[in-house]
Amino acid sequence: QVQLVESGGGLVQAGGSLRLSCAVASGFTFPFSQFAMGWFRQAPGKEREFVAATKWDGDASRYGDSVEGRVTISRDNAKNTVYLQMNNLNADDTAIYYCAKDRQRRRSYVPTSHWDFNSWGQGTQVTVSS
Repeated sequence: QVQLVESGGGLVQAGGSLRLSCAVASGFTFPFSQFAMGWFRQAPGKEREFVAATKWDGDASRYGDSVEGRVTISRDNAKNTVYLQMNNLNADDTAIYYCAKDRQRRRSYVPTSHWDFNSWGQGTQVTVSS
């Protein structure tokens, strides 16, 4: 079972930035470079929402409509880590952010459905004050 650990969340003022990280926990290694990775978020009383994902080879990324143009997903395969840079944050971005690993090795497209992912981190809280 893969274990993912998110970090970087916190309290930020509207208009500010945060960089989230998601690393593979020690002892739970897998061929990270062969799997797409994604970020989702869930606010209280709302459904889980797709934020961003990067293809296994890093050649393509997809973003949710609500964050398009304000966030950038990247990966460092040498560090088994995926990042989410978030800029110009607003109150609607307040949520718990989860990273996730694709269930399929070397998928030919960027997955965006939570059904495409089979391992999840514990989440990191992002709170944006207006």
